[in-house]
Amino acid sequence: MAMTVGGAPSKTVTPTMNVTPLIDVVLVLLIIFMVITPLLAKNFWVHLPKQEKEEVTPEEQQQDPEPPLVMKLGPGHTITVNSTPIEPEELVERLKRMFAARSDHVLFFDATDDVDYGFAVEMLDKAREGHAVTIAPLTTPVGAPSADEPAPSAEPAPNG
Repeated sequence: MAMTVGGAPSKTVTPTMNVTPLIDVVLVLLIIFMVITPLLAKNFWVHLPKQEKEEVTPEEQQQDPEPPLVMKLGPGHTITVNSTPIEPEELVERLKRMFAARSDHVLFFDATDDVDYGFAVEMLDKAREGHAVTIAPLTTPVGAPSADEPAPSAEPAPNG
């Protein structure tokens, strides 16, 4: 809103920019982005098993008729399933045969720190092709004591 003060009336028109529509458009865009932003959040659902307080003795653990399938990836693109070395090309067929003989389709996954990320993802994809329904990453090695139970000590208990 330009205005000339004093002097003779000029014969030229001074152009001015009306910013009111610009502000309206920017506010509408701001509201749209504020509404859409929470909808863009990606959710990753994790299904954790219920924790059981029942203690399992090592003898009972050895008597398990179907020990869990554990796929371990090691350095040099080595793959083992329950301590059996497997070539990457035959992983899909071997897993299909293993899962055909089992009632569950759960595969536990463990990888050493020096395994390539791309190789690990490729092997997980092949595990899905091999009919693994649930792939569970291992946080502690199989057979290692959990955080709830104390580690066995090498010192004998004092007699008293």
